[in-house]
Amino acid sequence: MAYFESVSKIQYEGPTSKNALAFKFYNPEEIIGDRTMEEWLRFGVAYWHTFTYDGTDPFGHGNMIRPWNHLKGMELAKARVEAAFEFFEKLNAPFFCFHDVDIAPEGETLRETNKNLDEIVDMIEDYMKTSKTKLLWNTANMFTHPRFVHGAATSCNADVFAFSAAKVKKGLEVAKRLGAENYVFWGGREGYESLLNTDMGLEQDNLARFFQMAVDYAKEIGFSGQFLIEPKPKEPTKHQYDFDVATGIAFLKKYNLDPYFKFNIEANHATLAGHTFEHELRVARINGMLGSVDANQGDPLLGWDTDEFPTDLNATTLAMYEIIKNGGLGKGGLNFDAKVRRGSFEPEDLFRAHIAGMDSFAVGLKVAHKLIEDHVLDDFIANRYRSYNEGIGKEIIQGKADFKTLEEHVLDMKEFKNESGRVEELRALVNQYLLTAF
Repeated sequence: MAYFESVSKIQYEGPTSKNALAFKFYNPEEIIGDRTMEEWLRFGVAYWHTFTYDGTDPFGHGNMIRPWNHLKGMELAKARVEAAFEFFEKLNAPFFCFHDVDIAPEGETLRETNKNLDEIVDMIEDYMKTSKTKLLWNTANMFTHPRFVHGAATSCNADVFAFSAAKVKKGLEVAKRLGAENYVFWGGREGYESLLNTDMGLEQDNLARFFQMAVDYAKEIGFSGQFLIEPKPKEPTKHQYDFDVATGIAFLKKYNLDPYFKFNIEANHATLAGHTFEHELRVARINGMLGSVDANQGDPLLGWDTDEFPTDLNATTLAMYEIIKNGGLGKGGLNFDAKVRRGSFEPEDLFRAHIAGMDSFAVGLKVAHKLIEDHVLDDFIANRYRSYNEGIGKEIIQGKADFKTLEEHVLDMKEFKNESGRVEELRALVNQYLLTAF
């Protein structure tokens, strides 16, 4: 059965195309620097938002028109797999991602849930034999079911901790079987509402124990994918332990887990933490821990995770600047953890939205590469910090200075000559590159 009969394979038609179902800027075969656009961007389709999201929000019932909506249970799960691989092929998507409960319904027991999961994984595995689309990452949903009301690895209930461990065990087995390039941990409810009833030390120790168990089991079964942590500051938990990249790095280093983990950075999560997207990417990059990206954007007028498809070209440019500086994303990619707006309820809107996001990052890639190639920001920054190339600045960098020598240097200094940071000029320059890139 064809689920998207009205859509043909999406082709690159160039910036002047008026075809809504065509790429204007994303040309997967175009060479940028030392690799193709497809190799740089490594786009992924999020199974949950694309195939399971029904449009429900706090004020209204689901309204999405989907050809599989009339089905239930395992029949629904199987139809979604069929629809997914048709979608991947027509979009020419290199990767996809999923939570365990996205692809198969839960049973009354974990044993029954695993049986359902195995049946759908069999089906996915068969489709992957003839599809170019690979599994970027999978993960376990440990936040939706009421059992996770107090968290998963940080739950006060040891039975829930054990249940969560069993889910991740199964998830790692599925990851190995399907050739996942990564495995993601999103904290979800790993945090607390109030310190009045929380043993924070125990919860964080248990979370570290949980991660170490995952590391050990991955080694035991020979899963070689990259482990990723996805930071988020709040929602659903008031205080989440993976608030942002810096908090995550501190946690990993405290428990000696940093050799095994990198970060999956979501744009909307960055802004919820009070950071820009590029800030979180930079913090991860300079610490050697930039692993993958959940590509979306939030709404600055709304204080929650709106998961919109990315269309802000300035944001995609600054993001790709960090990714190129990182040498790419390695095993990671740009997963569209994004959902169509509730008013975009037709099946074709799924393609329109992904095209918008893919084109936006393609623009970002080309502009960022040109900025780096022309040394625009590099030269400005190098000049701005040139005082560290000689004299007292060089002694500071070389570790030859101390408080006494620094005091001697400034004790009789009457003037300190600072120069303008010219941030407005630089922002205008980025805009100039954006407007002249095509």
